[in-house]
Amino acid sequence: MAAKKAPAKKAAPKKAAPAKKLPAIKEKYTKSAIVSEIAANTDLSKKQVGAVFDELNNLIERHVKKGAVGEFTLPGLLKIKTVKKPARKARKGVPNPFRPGELMDIAAKPASTKVKVLPLKGLKELV
Repeated sequence: MAAKKAPAKKAAPKKAAPAKKLPAIKEKYTKSAIVSEIAANTDLSKKQVGAVFDELNNLIERHVKKGAVGEFTLPGLLKIKTVKKPARKARKGVPNPFRPGELMDIAAKPASTKVKVLPLKGLKELV
């Protein structure tokens, strides 16, 4: 008769190592400095990092261009969305808010689309 095996013990889940504090950067990086930094910290070459940025640029463009969904989210960091501003007609004889008692004319403005970038929780927590 075969001996009964003891049930296998489940390994305790490993705790993630506490994230080390990274030093603050004192000067603004150029595009090439950003690509070099990312390439140095990952297993990607500078050419591959550049290709990732180019593809991200294309992806954002396809989301916000005319006729598209009008919104792109970079998870945890930011949301880019388009806001359609309607056309405004010209107005005459409007009170001037900077000089009470004077009247002014306001020129007409065509309809336009503005780009709005909103920070998400992950970006807000970094500051």
